Amino acid sequence: MCYNISRDMNPHYHKKQSIRVIVSEAIMVLAVIVTVIILALLVSGYWLNSDFTVERNGMLQISSIPTGANVEIDGQASSWLERTNSSKILGSGEHSVVLTKDGYDSWSKTVIISEGLLYRLQYPRLFLKERTTEAIDIASSFTSASISPDGNLLLLMNDTTEWLLMNLDADTPSTKKLDISSAFSTVSLAEGAKVGLFTGKILDLDWDQDSSHNLFKVENGDKIEWVLLDTGNVAKSVNLTKEFGGNFSELEILDNGSNQLLAIQNGNLHKIDIPGRLISAVLAKNILDFDHFGNEIVYSAKRIDQTPPVDGATTQEPVDALSEYYVGYLKLGDDKTTELEPTTAPVKVAIGKFYDSKYIAVLTGQSISIHQKDSYLEDIEQYQISFTPDAIKVGHDGGFLILSQVDQLATLDLEANLVREWSIEHDHGWLDHYMFYAVSDNNLVVYDFDGLNRRELSHNVSSHFPITITSDKWLYYFRDGGLIREWLIPR
Repeated sequence: MCYNISRDMNPHYHKKQSIRVIVSEAIMVLAVIVTVIILALLVSGYWLNSDFTVERNGMLQISSIPTGANVEIDGQASSWLERTNSSKILGSGEHSVVLTKDGYDSWSKTVIISEGLLYRLQYPRLFLKERTTEAIDIASSFTSASISPDGNLLLLMNDTTEWLLMNLDADTPSTKKLDISSAFSTVSLAEGAKVGLFTGKILDLDWDQDSSHNLFKVENGDKIEWVLLDTGNVAKSVNLTKEFGGNFSELEILDNGSNQLLAIQNGNLHKIDIPGRLISAVLAKNILDFDHFGNEIVYSAKRIDQTPPVDGATTQEPVDALSEYYVGYLKLGDDKTTELEPTTAPVKVAIGKFYDSKYIAVLTGQSISIHQKDSYLEDIEQYQISFTPDAIKVGHDGGFLILSQVDQLATLDLEANLVREWSIEHDHGWLDHYMFYAVSDNNLVVYDFDGLNRRELSHNVSSHFPITITSDKWLYYFRDGGLIREWLIPR
């Protein structure tokens, strides 16, 4: 008698099958582990070269305006990084980068790639060689002008009470008249005159980030007047000197829409609430310099006496009770100050954010130290420069700082971790978030924020007037009192 035994009933078959399953699963687990290890090594910068040796590399990430520029690294076109707005693994060390595009000028820089780190070039700009130029009619004469942070608005001012606001971000720029006679005290409304006279001297002018308000510091005889001008509705402007009293030595816009201001009054720091028309109690005393990032404030101050801070303030050790000055920190809403560091002399301070870390910069004479905010006394990098700056400014994205004294500049590039000193002509300003402009012998010259890639763009340019790039499409400047626009893209 014969019996047929199915595979399902064969114990030897099941044993073979179970072994095969176990081996397959083990191989899969091992493959996952190896893949994770390889990815972790790649993320850390390790790379297998053509000769099968392993070395640790870094990564270069390049963007450009316009996009799609050709990339050449170390004199050769890259097979992996043919165009901008992409990334490439590079060996650690020094590399030359050149960007080109048909019809445009070129851009170049030497970068130093560090093992396991990302180096970002996100600001290179190439300019169209043959640009269309046109005159924009502004229908009046103005003595000064100011550009909004986004480059879209132009405020034109003169010695009358009728100013002009232009929207530059359109094929046909639009204009709006501003009657500023009710905002300032420094005006004269002569009987029978069509418009009044603006009799003040503008000492300083700052825009908020929403480009909706201007903060004016105006000299009127021996007095100083502060005015927050609402360009959307002049009737809503606030004469801060009238509203809150005088003795403001410094005012700074705290938020995007100018609802909150920081003020130094009689040497003390206050917060001003514009909608509520309120000024806070003293936040910190004897302020010499300050900066803010959001609601966090860093400041330099002089001690009231030779004892550590009191009245509920906290102190980080060690504190030298004999030091006359100190660096302090305040977070709005916490209602307490923190002494970060004693100093033997007044210092300049700034606060910014680079990648995900906030830092505090302290300028002491010709030395600048960068402190990580959350580990102020432990994590410090120091740099030296050859001159003594009188101002320090954090760059647009926090990746660099500008230290200046008249026409001497030092750029601390946190991405490159180096300081570069250079000089610029007296009539200069910011062209965009990463570029300076200067007018030298009526020629428009542009530089990267570190002074590199100097290029001459236009001629017969009027000095003492601002220059801007709007929407990466137009270059605006003044010539013989008239507004000129050049197209930065082919028409």
